[in-house]
Amino acid sequence: MNDPETTPTIEELQTHEHRLTFRQFTCEDAWALGSLLVGLARERQAPVAVDIHRAGQQLFHSALPGSTPDNDAWIDRKRRVVERYGSSSYLVGARFRAKGTTFEESARLDPDVYAAHGGSFPITIEGVGVIGAVTVSGLPQLQDHLLVVEALETFLGDKRAQPR
Repeated sequence: MNDPETTPTIEELQTHEHRLTFRQFTCEDAWALGSLLVGLARERQAPVAVDIHRAGQQLFHSALPGSTPDNDAWIDRKRRVVERYGSSSYLVGARFRAKGTTFEESARLDPDVYAAHGGSFPITIEGVGVIGAVTVSGLPQLQDHLLVVEALETFLGDKRAQPR
């Protein structure tokens, strides 16, 4: 489900998270995944910023033409949602919408610090849990989310195809 016109269900979003996990996540993985995301964004002339954090440390950041400092602020706010809830920022927002409310109305968190808008996805290590986040900002929130999912599917598909 990577159609930017179709809103994914909560079940589809949860499936993405269960499926897109890592055995490990190194600094080299951050560079390769970030570079893959930048490449996809450049192909589409997407005015985005890309960020990867692990355990509180920024491992990758790139700002493409057309992105602004506001994109960095959105990255920080979306990443904090992943760090707090352990789920993608888009899924967290969808869960609130499914309850007939919004994150901003009901989370009781400062909207200047947290944003449950699509584009930040947890870096989950099998048997460990969430250790970081990969985040894109600059497109409409569903497109930000789907760009990250596409990159993770490609990256993890390539990594799993390699012999151990």
